[in-house]
Amino acid sequence: MLHELTKGIIKENPLFVQLLGVCPSLATSTSLTNAIGMGCAFTFVLVFTNMIIAAIRKLIPDQIHIPCYIVVIASVVTVLEMLMNAFVPALYAALGVFVPLIVVNCIVLGRAEAFACDHGVIDSAMDAIGMGIGFTFALSCIAFFRELVGAGKLFDHAVLPAAYQPVLIFILPAGAFLTMGFVFAAVNYFKERGAHNA
Repeated sequence: MLHELTKGIIKENPLFVQLLGVCPSLATSTSLTNAIGMGCAFTFVLVFTNMIIAAIRKLIPDQIHIPCYIVVIASVVTVLEMLMNAFVPALYAALGVFVPLIVVNCIVLGRAEAFACDHGVIDSAMDAIGMGIGFTFALSCIAFFRELVGAGKLFDHAVLPAAYQPVLIFILPAGAFLTMGFVFAAVNYFKERGAHNA
């Protein structure tokens, strides 16, 4: 059970290792607030989707399991949208179209197909929590760098001296690609270094 929880954080991190979910990562990592909000929304969908699919997996015919998974994911996302619109409308507005797009996020469907359909409810929940934490961590790393360098802020509060000149490209769409390139290069460097030292 501990393995299911931890593998998504480092060893099988959805973004840093599997390179999945890149689109919302580029779009919602302009600030730490948005990144953590997107990570929490994603984790909510992933956990409840995995649990529901694990609970009903024996009732779903093999011929239609993908459409059934999509219906479950869409239902959970609809509940999430209602909750966010009711309790955190500012975050819901900031994330915009990327909340409903969780329905077609390849990580959610991939975990349903690769894990939840063959495992119990508890193990599936642990897997989803681990993957959700890993995705949120990856998104937050990218957002930390982009917001700090691109705006001189963290959580929308100035943290660098007033004399600091923000590198505006990092809060623009092109900055997302640059930041992800730097982060992926760093991750690969440390992976290679760890492999040589092992």
